Amino acid sequence: MAGKFEAFVDSDSFFRFRLLAPDGTVMAVSGPFEDKSALAAGIAAVRECAGTGLVTDLCPAGAVTRTAAAAPAVVPMRPQADCDDKRVPARVHAFTIAKEPRRQGSAPRWAPAAAR
Repeated sequence: MAGKFEAFVDSDSFFRFRLLAPDGTVMAVSGPFEDKSALAAGIAAVRECAGTGLVTDLCPAGAVTRTAAAAPAVVPMRPQADCDDKRVPARVHAFTIAKEPRRQGSAPRWAPAAAR
């Protein structure tokens, strides 16, 4: 089972979403959006960019790391049988950048018959 997005309205009446892990842990919370269409666009942007995003390390060089006793217990993850996603190596993109806009292969179904 993959994670999921939850849309909600915050205390200031802004739309926000949170990304939940399969176990229900909150992984990320969005910034505020004015309306639901902007919220949907934000979710789409996260879905598109999450797998290809670069990681920038802003930690100081001499940062203190936690000892094993202070860190929470880490449960090893097992692959789930019901997960159909096809993983690709980090260096290979699952999509290519379009060089020109896509052309419509056939007339849209909602176009009048004369336009077809």
